[in-house]
Amino acid sequence: MNIQVPTTALPADEKASAITRPSRAEAEAAVRTLLLWAGDDPDREGLVDTPARVARAYEEFFAGYESDPVEMLARSFEETDGYDEMVVLRDIRLESHCEHHMVPIIGKAHIAYLPSGRVVGISKLARVIETYAKRLQIQEKLTAQIANTIESVLKPKGVAVVIEAAHQCMTTRGIHKPGVTMVTSRMLGEFRSNDATRREFLAMIGGSRGPLEG
Repeated sequence: MNIQVPTTALPADEKASAITRPSRAEAEAAVRTLLLWAGDDPDREGLVDTPARVARAYEEFFAGYESDPVEMLARSFEETDGYDEMVVLRDIRLESHCEHHMVPIIGKAHIAYLPSGRVVGISKLARVIETYAKRLQIQEKLTAQIANTIESVLKPKGVAVVIEAAHQCMTTRGIHKPGVTMVTSRMLGEFRSNDATRREFLAMIGGSRGPLEG
């Protein structure tokens, strides 16, 4: 007997994977409906190819659903000659989309970890950020997901993640307040328990502030 588990009973990640994706034709039809609802003619010259373009853009915007960030960190290296100081990547470009209005979140991420015998290629850390960012998000959850995954896989002495981003759901609609930056952080291990370690990390990224798009 086949038993179907209601998606409401599943954790968020499993729930997403349990959803049957519509076909490309259905996705393009949905875009046509939105164009009509907006008050335009999807058959006019400038819009006739827009449904297909939007579908292709969505494949890029939300490519993170097709990747596993845990697998990205699976290969690590132990030949570090005992290196146990902070590893910091700052000013990592971040592009995501707000799950409430499906408009861009644009900013930068800073991450650090204290190795405990193992290090990972720095491009893999950037890919973890990219994977979670290329999903519908809120910034608080995105920050926690990145830090929690690094901690879970690498098991370092500590992890720190700070994200600074501008949200177009606030800058181009609604309250219309451009120039506002949202800052979130997640400190784990020694970055949470050791004030000096946390201050060192924040000092390292403190000089990286610059204009954010949005």
